Amino acid sequence: MMTILLGALDQTIVSVAVPTIARQLGGFEWMAWVISGYLIASTAVTPLYGKFSDLFGRRKVMSFAILLFLIASVACALAQTLPQLVIARVLQGAGGGGLITMAQSVIADVVPLRERGRYQSYISIVWAVASMLGPVVGGVLTEYLSWPWIFWINLPVGLVALMLVRSSLGALPVSRGTPKIDGVGALLLLSGLTAFLIPITRVGQGTPWNDAANAVGWAIALVLLALFIVQQRRHPDAIVPMALFGNRIVVACCALLFVCFFNFIALSVLVPLRLQLVAGYSAADAGLYLLPMTLSIPAAAFLSGRWLYRTGRVLPAQRLGVLLVPLGLATLGFTAPTSVLAAVALVVIGIGMGLQMPTTLITVQQSVPRAQVGTVTALTAFFRLLGGAIGIAVLSSIALLFLREHLPSGVNSLSGEGLGAMLDAARASHGTSTGSDDAFRRVMHVSAFVSLISLWLVTRLPDVRLHDAAVPNTEKPA
Repeated sequence: MMTILLGALDQTIVSVAVPTIARQLGGFEWMAWVISGYLIASTAVTPLYGKFSDLFGRRKVMSFAILLFLIASVACALAQTLPQLVIARVLQGAGGGGLITMAQSVIADVVPLRERGRYQSYISIVWAVASMLGPVVGGVLTEYLSWPWIFWINLPVGLVALMLVRSSLGALPVSRGTPKIDGVGALLLLSGLTAFLIPITRVGQGTPWNDAANAVGWAIALVLLALFIVQQRRHPDAIVPMALFGNRIVVACCALLFVCFFNFIALSVLVPLRLQLVAGYSAADAGLYLLPMTLSIPAAAFLSGRWLYRTGRVLPAQRLGVLLVPLGLATLGFTAPTSVLAAVALVVIGIGMGLQMPTTLITVQQSVPRAQVGTVTALTAFFRLLGGAIGIAVLSSIALLFLREHLPSGVNSLSGEGLGAMLDAARASHGTSTGSDDAFRRVMHVSAFVSLISLWLVTRLPDVRLHDAAVPNTEKPA
């Protein structure tokens, strides 16, 4: 829980301070990469953490992730220019990619399946605390001390987490024998995913999909990832065993989390933007409007965890979750952004997502042998991050496309000047001009349509009990 708190806080505490950091260090063209650099690095390394923890043990790999994260936090706090900060954030992401994945793998090691839902409910409390405290703490530290303190605060939390990992996880099992590390596969995976994610991030920042640099990046990614698949089929101890993709439960669960985070990350950006451009809200007030969703997710995860503990049944919560999300998204597309019904829709979406997250993770962990738990947990985390990156790129591009139809007179593009003009117009009209809301309504309908895929995916999952084995367990008891 301490390790998850460390990773969750970093995801919420930094975004508030980015404008202040850019003002003080200069180089506004690098501002978006303070967030994106971390996300790209953490996404790319996540599969490696899962495999290495299966080979070398959770304790060693988790300790390495925390240490790397803390060293990078110090580098972030001492950065003198924005490019230096971006490089340090990439290093921090390389450590942060292992924090939550490793913590969830440890829970799978030490907690019986029937009780795992109860422990996931405890984790949901940590997420709720981080969601509420992160932006507040980030704003207070930035305003009353200085922005480096948002990185210095990681040290006491991280050192406590490291101490607990070193003292408490010594009894966890470690694979015996000499591990065969697929160095070529690791290099191909890291470089291929980076080449794939950078163009997606640029699209989310406003670069056209057909930009030449994006096309080159995707072509390189296609070649490198194809070579990675070939390498995995040849290597006796693959980083991502291709046999996992022959397990329909693993594929369905990864796809469910992809769709869930495709919508979640995009909503976290587009709902506040809608309130600013349509209703004239300030950035702070628009961010607060997300609380119904961000608090509903851990609340629903907590309740689903208690349900799993009492009944041992996973599928009912998953089915309800995938039904609620498209219902809430469709409602958002038909209502005014400041209406009570819109707030209720955000709560419904949050409940739907919260019901899916822990149940899907537990299902996928039950579907593989114990020796692959770390690998498959990291695989689900990777698809969560990948879904978020692609979701924000796709839905932001659609929103920007439709918003061009409502540019104020005299403004020809949706550059920073164009968005600024739309913000000024929204505030001047006190939220009475709703022309640009058509763009966001269409985006919500697209998002709802994408979420319908989950209705089919959940039919691919068996109605297993947590005390049953989803796949034959060939391992002998220790």
